[in-house]
Amino acid sequence: MSDTPARRHVQTNSPWEAEIGFARAVAAGDRVHVAGTMPLVNGVLHGEGDPYVQARTAFGNALAALKEFGLGTDSVVRTRMYLTHARDVDAVGRAHKELFDAVRPAATMVVVSGFVDSRVLVEVEVEAFRGATA
Repeated sequence: MSDTPARRHVQTNSPWEAEIGFARAVAAGDRVHVAGTMPLVNGVLHGEGDPYVQARTAFGNALAALKEFGLGTDSVVRTRMYLTHARDVDAVGRAHKELFDAVRPAATMVVVSGFVDSRVLVEVEVEAFRGATA
């Protein structure tokens, strides 16, 4: 499927995007959806063993995808955080608050059994609204 005026995709260098067939982010109308994003930069895991650093890196990657649409943190309306350990809730929550406290998006935090890379402790998703603000 190609991009249209109502739908646009952003791809990154993630090997899974081509292998599985997904985009890092998709804008559809006034919404931008950022796929599950891990704390990898150029294929290198950042913050191995540190959930705070992993959360900041993963959110940074997701926000970089939003930037491709001219959006920033203030456009975020929903976040999802997936953790492999409940013990990491405070560290990941601290990273989230530092980035989104002024925006206060709807947020979900869930503990999962694992990710495709077993060193990853945190994966995040972000949704943004690029329409007129009220």
